[in-house]
Amino acid sequence: MTETSNSPFSGLEGRKIIPLSEGTFTIDKTKLFVPFDEDVHDLQQRPVGSLLVEIQPFVIITSKDILLLDTGLGFIRKDSFGEKEGKLQIYRNLAEAGINPSDITKVLLTHLHKDHAGGVSLGISHDELSFPHAKYYLQERELNFAFEKGFPSFITEELKALKNSKQVVLLKEDEGTIDEYIHYKVTGAHSPYHQVFWIKEKNDKTIFFGGDDAPQLQQMKHRFVAKYDHDGKKAMELRRNWWEQGQQENWTFLFYHDVKNPVIQF
Repeated sequence: MTETSNSPFSGLEGRKIIPLSEGTFTIDKTKLFVPFDEDVHDLQQRPVGSLLVEIQPFVIITSKDILLLDTGLGFIRKDSFGEKEGKLQIYRNLAEAGINPSDITKVLLTHLHKDHAGGVSLGISHDELSFPHAKYYLQERELNFAFEKGFPSFITEELKALKNSKQVVLLKEDEGTIDEYIHYKVTGAHSPYHQVFWIKEKNDKTIFFGGDDAPQLQQMKHRFVAKYDHDGKKAMELRRNWWEQGQQENWTFLFYHDVKNPVIQF
């Protein structure tokens, strides 16, 4: 098993995986994401039950595409004086990796919770998608559910650009394939219409992205039921099955919320 840092990671087949860390946060029952710096802050001073999480979309460069997996919180970056510059944090992270937002060809969305879909759109009115040349792939039922439930888990103002856009592909099936090498499946584990992705070109090894069904390495290694999951027992069993299968088949795992281990390769 190989662990990697937040730096670009080149797989054995020449593909490139780039974690796009937006930083470390704590979150409690209020569902607010509060920035956390271990050199400055004390976790014990945060509300009881606070979870420490990374927010970390991924870019995968394949022979066909520049894929973006989930879009982060949608925070606006600040300049050296602490003033907002009007540019999405994910834009800055992409620029540091030498990627322009217009280079992204596909955006794969596991679900639309605000920490995973905050960067789908931009502007004051959020009527423009953030990646102008990309196709966005998401579950149609997830989009409907997001507008039904709304705040605090979903910020519908940021999601409205996903409606009626020619860039958006609304997936209607529980399982299927995109462009012959991206497999998706609805799990109904973390949330009712959450989906996960397997990315595999020809004879390459599989890259697995489980979003919030498989958010951290420790959750793959230890059996427990998370209270914040829609179906915690199902999520636990799925993690166990994926971890066992991934070890046997040498998958590369991407962990969206892992502070120290964003990419694990077998």
